[in-house]
Amino acid sequence: MNRFATAAARILTALSATATLAMGPVGAPRGEVPPPHADRVDPGPVRSLFGQEIRRIPTTRPVVALTFNAAWDGAGVDTVLTVLRQRHAPATFFLTGQFAESHPAVARAMAAEHGIGNHSHSHPHFGGLTHREVVEEVTRADRAIREATGTVPLPFFRFPYSATTPRGITEVNALGFADIEFTVDTNGYRGTSGGMTVRKAVNRALEGLTPGEIVQLHVGSADGHEPVLDARALPRIIDAVRARGFEIVDLRTLLAGRGAG
Repeated sequence: MNRFATAAARILTALSATATLAMGPVGAPRGEVPPPHADRVDPGPVRSLFGQEIRRIPTTRPVVALTFNAAWDGAGVDTVLTVLRQRHAPATFFLTGQFAESHPAVARAMAAEHGIGNHSHSHPHFGGLTHREVVEEVTRADRAIREATGTVPLPFFRFPYSATTPRGITEVNALGFADIEFTVDTNGYRGTSGGMTVRKAVNRALEGLTPGEIVQLHVGSADGHEPVLDARALPRIIDAVRARGFEIVDLRTLLAGRGAG
């Protein structure tokens, strides 16, 4: 066990107590939502992912996982879900709690077909948060996602801005979440005003194509006006990845122990 995982184990009890003090029983402003991970998969596979930032699936097989962050509006979601359905491709959506609260129907549509991860409640920089604030950000998002989707989210957490720290990883691990980041970001979220195009987004996904690659895309528009380039790029990305002999796999293979090989 490395030093991060060891530290996580040591502060698990303290974190649970802090969550209760800060918010009441976790997941229960109304006593209806269970605590994080109480009813999830066997914790063994999750704990095996602790103590590290995961930026690729550990495998030598030609596989790729698609992930989407959702922190703004629901623009592009219908297109993304349709493309994934038509091409029989799985994906994982990392939602903020605020997104789930503001767009519950969209969150339910995502969860009906794909895995849902935690992207914090309000998308802050975690490096500037106190321990109590970290607990609140993670557990409050967990509650909001459960309430919006009616499902149990995955024990996967993605840091806002991918700003991981050893301390932050230890804290989210102690709350029962593995840190799942990404190998490559398409940068489609920057939009045309940020110099991005659909072609550039596709190229970024393909330039570093490697076994176990985790691709980060985004749904929604930060200003409510930009086209959702990642939604437009998605069919091209899926087709190009497969044309190069890669399989698109569900990120939940990490929990099933099927990543390596």
